[in-house]
Amino acid sequence: MSGTIRIAKYISQCGVCSRRDAERLIEKGQVKLNGTVIDSPVHFVGPQDKVIVNGKTVALDTKPRMWLFHKPTGLITTHDDPQGRPTVFDHLPKELPRVISIGRLDLNSEGLLLLTNSGALAHYLEHPETGWARKYRVRMHGFPSEDYCRQLKKGIEIDGVQYRGISVKREHDAPTGANVWALVTLTEGKNREIRRVFEHVGCPVSRLIRISYGPFQLGGLKEGEVKPVSTDALKNAVGKKWSEICAS
Repeated sequence: MSGTIRIAKYISQCGVCSRRDAERLIEKGQVKLNGTVIDSPVHFVGPQDKVIVNGKTVALDTKPRMWLFHKPTGLITTHDDPQGRPTVFDHLPKELPRVISIGRLDLNSEGLLLLTNSGALAHYLEHPETGWARKYRVRMHGFPSEDYCRQLKKGIEIDGVQYRGISVKREHDAPTGANVWALVTLTEGKNREIRRVFEHVGCPVSRLIRISYGPFQLGGLKEGEVKPVSTDALKNAVGKKWSEICAS
């Protein structure tokens, strides 16, 4: 933990209770800070401080953790936006610790976004060499030719930018020129990659929904909902790299 945070938020992030309930515990004299009972939430906790709630020492879990978030459109995947637009992190539950995203979804994209408290985990899962496929349902105007789809699968260069292989499969038949849904799979995820490769051949994307990232699925997660990933599931997904990530 770096810096200081308000004690009620600290207790909440330790998983004891909500921030509001933590404030009630403080007012009832059930919280000690460095051995002293406090009766006001106007206290801050730093790295060397000790917090006791109802006789039990509480501390932040520094192990890598991950959450699934169903990102709606209209949110920027950044902590601070110079233009003042709403961000993903403004819309997360207050009980979550400070997290970062694993990859991004742009303003008009939606679907599965992975969140973590570990920079090492984020770096590993974002890296193309990790090989985790990201799958999307994409609605576009028209559909690219079979030849272009073959080019995409092998990898393609557009305006000096090299894109790795992208798999495209049409979901439903539709009249020529109509909106078409497709399943798109890639392993790299450069900035606006899907939108650019289809706009390049006159098939602009009107909707983009990430439905999976590696073994993790959007499933029935509701828009705006956050779901924690168990340590066992995360450890199994990461495999041999887990110990190294935990030590980072």
